[in-house]
Amino acid sequence: MSITRSFALALVGAAAFATMTPSLAVAQSYENQLKARQGQFRLIALNIGVLGGMARGNVPYDAEMAQAAADNLVAVASLHQGAMWPEGSDSMSIDGTRAMPSIWEDNADFLSKWGDVATAAAGIAAVASDGQAALGPALGPLGATCKACHEAHRAPES
Repeated sequence: MSITRSFALALVGAAAFATMTPSLAVAQSYENQLKARQGQFRLIALNIGVLGGMARGNVPYDAEMAQAAADNLVAVASLHQGAMWPEGSDSMSIDGTRAMPSIWEDNADFLSKWGDVATAAAGIAAVASDGQAALGPALGPLGATCKACHEAHRAPES
């Protein structure tokens, strides 16, 4: 086969791949990414539930358990978010998510708000073993960070 023919076949192959690539991106389900980010929010909710129950006195205060729950919040909040939020995995593009396109349109704001979650989680971890009275005031800033992000970047339940 001549070099010219090989080059022509390579160009045809590249052109075919290029025309297929956009449709491959559209066909992507993002199932793993959705499960990962929804899983991290379930972990956050579970650990806030443990701490909130103790703060309200619905669950006996346990310093070790409170610290473990707070440390879990710090660990989840420290996860790098890039792989979990691919562009095109918003509520306008796929089913199964309430993530608004604003996450990608104003990604700096979204990432800043995620950073606020990490800061608030660290605040809880700093006082979790200090007693029941310390939990409520520490949980407040975390609730505010969650609310700020949900208002800006999460679609309401339908």
